[in-house]
Amino acid sequence: ASELKKVVPDTYFLGGQRASVQLRNSVGFRGPDGKLVLAGLVDTSGYASDLAEKYQGFLITEVKLNVGGSQLGPGEYGFGFNKDGKFAVMDVGANDLLSVTAQTDDKVAHPVPLKMVEDGGAYKLYAGKRWVGLKAE
Repeated sequence: ASELKKVVPDTYFLGGQRASVQLRNSVGFRGPDGKLVLAGLVDTSGYASDLAEKYQGFLITEVKLNVGGSQLGPGEYGFGFNKDGKFAVMDVGANDLLSVTAQTDDKVAHPVPLKMVEDGGAYKLYAGKRWVGLKAE
């Protein structure tokens, strides 16, 4: 938590707008080489409804990531768990880059807005009961 306070931005820019970051709903991990992968929820109340529906948070990665079976290069992105059961990633211009099927874990007793759980050398990024796998490559 103390390290997250040092590296998580206060605001995040996507699609021509700036959104406040929810530090309490920010997570991250260090890859094998010490490089960071960060994710957090943002306040999208000022965004147009079509973008706010698909954009819930930011994803910053210093390493290549395998995201649910798709490759994502180092960079800064927006993400969202959509109503259609997908985890979508957008570039800074809010252009769709990838979309993978999100999994559901009905065994989660107390879902929280965002958390990350280590899973055998990879991580599960949860939003409530929905999750997607992230693995540094």
